Formats: sequence, structure tokens, C-alpha cells
Amino acid sequence: MQMNDRKQKVLWAIIQDYVSTAEPVGSRTIARKYDLGVSPATIRNEMSDLEELGLIEQPYTSSGRIPSDYGYRYFVDCLMERETLNPEELRRVQRAMSERLQEVNSIMQQTTNLLAKLTNYTAVVLGPQVGKTTFQQIHFFPVMPTKAVAVVVTSAGVMENKLLDIPESMTPEDLQKVSVMINERLQGLTMAQVRASLCMELNEALKKQKQVLSRSLELIDEALHGDSDERVFLAGTMNIFKQPEFKDVEKLQNLLGILEQHHTVRELMHDHPEPGIHIKIGTENRHEGVRNCSMVTASYQLDGEVLGVIGLIGPTRMEYSKAVAVVEGLTGQLSAVLKKMFNR
Repeated sequence: MQMNDRKQKVLWAIIQDYVSTAEPVGSRTIARKYDLGVSPATIRNEMSDLEELGLIEQPYTSSGRIPSDYGYRYFVDCLMERETLNPEELRRVQRAMSERLQEVNSIMQQTTNLLAKLTNYTAVVLGPQVGKTTFQQIHFFPVMPTKAVAVVVTSAGVMENKLLDIPESMTPEDLQKVSVMINERLQGLTMAQVRASLCMELNEALKKQKQVLSRSLELIDEALHGDSDERVFLAGTMNIFKQPEFKDVEKLQNLLGILEQHHTVRELMHDHPEPGIHIKIGTENRHEGVRNCSMVTASYQLDGEVLGVIGLIGPTRMEYSKAVAVVEGLTGQLSAVLKKMFNR
């Protein structure tokens, strides 16, 4: 859509004012606060044109105007100036992400908390997709003559451990031999590949340790498929109550109902499988419960492979440039932390 410079400035001013006040915006307010160099009468004419174009609307008779979903879309695509995290926010993120986070779940929850705190919206992070993960390592730690703790680590950082019974005759050197052979032959394989002919090869090589091998493969299976769905991490749900749009009980119940249905949250987050920032505004969302909301999402990666998605859910009256900056910044930090964690 082609619009002259003055219409764009009027639309920009309406959106800026409405985002900060949540109150319909009149021509006198625009003239007084935004120094567009034209009279309130001229601004009224421009607002009338913007309304005819479907970019703004009048919520009730004699009120000012508010942006429509179409108006927000035009703003995001044509008028929005991209921001980045400011130095203080960047230091805050780096400090939080450099804490001793040893497990992927801790990193995901920390990322979710940061998203919510930096924006005051509801944050959602999907944990790594388990189906794409591979076996990395197994280690045995003898604890008694007939017991050992086996620890399995996957490429997504999932750790499973279990106390195993071992033959009394089995020495720590025997356990070391089992772990070396399993790691050499199975590292980097999916469970389907683990189950294939290599297991026959291992069975042959480790006849004497068959019981330990069998329990180890069960543990690897649990680590790779114990939770076949991506885990959903949420933070800032209470931020919804701070938004005046959700004083409407029906809207509030619809959104809270969606957030309780993790399979629906996963569908919403995966609406855009391509890398990069994605913004869905109001009625662009497929699910009825989030059609009063906007979502900003982006995928995080490890060595070019998409592992999961992070995002924000807030009212359509969202600070889009801020939301994009935070999601983009956290996506980069999360990918870097995972890369460092797995020494890649």
C-alpha cells in the first residue's frame, strides 16, 4: 500500500500514543504531542483517510481512534525502526546466561524468565526437539560392589541417570570398557540407528557384560524418547493481568485456556518453521483464543539445526520494536550458550 509521508506520520503517532496509553487517540492529542507541523483539522482529515483504508478504527461513537490489526501490520512492515538491546539490557542478559547453568532445562527456564522480565509480556520457550537429538555419551560410576550409576547425555543436553545392578565379578575397568565401546560405536546416532545392526555388533563384543549393555540401551532409549514432545517453558503469565485489554474476563479466560494447552502452544510457536523473526498480529493467529494478541517468535539453533522456538505473547497493542529486539537478542545468546555447552 502506498501512503504519503503525512499519513504515515499520523499513523505512526497514533500507534505510539495508543501503545503507551491504551486510550483512543484524537487529532488534538496528535497535534499537541507529536509536532507534525499541521493543524488538528488536517490531522482529522488524514485520520479519516486512514480509517477508510482500514488502518485505524473508532471503538465507539465520538471516541478517538485506535490502530486496527491491519494498521499494526503496516506499522511493523513499513514504519517500525528496528531496535537492539541497550548496553544495560545486554549486560543483564549476558550476566544471567553466564551463571552456572549445567542443564538444558535450567538454561531454557532462565531464557524464559529473561524474556518476560525485559518486556513485561508472557514468554514461551519450547525446549529442544527430542526427536532430532542423538546419543552422545554414557558414563558409569561404581557405587557398590553390585551397583553403578549410569549417566546418559544426548545432543540436546538431556541427561538421564539410573542405578544399575552389575555382576559382582564386574570391575570398574570392565565398566570403563563397556562405556568406551558404547560411546565409540553409538555417538551421534538416533535411537532408530542405535537399535539397528550396531546393537548386534555390540552384543557380540560385550557378551560378558550383556546385562549391563541391555540396561544401558534401555537408559539411552529413555533419554532420547523419554519426553517425545518439546517441553513448554512459560514465564510472565501474571503480566497478562497488567494489560487493560484483558480486564475483559472472556478474553482473559480464552488466553489462559490456550496457555494451559501445551499442544496448542507448540502449534502456535511452530507456525513459522523458517529461521528469523516472525510476528503474528491479532486475527492473523489461527487460534481463536489468541486473536486479541500478538506473538513475536524466533528459532534458536545449534550448528545450523533448528532446536526450538522462543517467543512472546502480548496484546496487539505491543511495543513491537522492543519485543523484536529482546527475542532476537535472547535467541542469539541462547544459541551461543548451547554451542559453548556442547563445545561445538
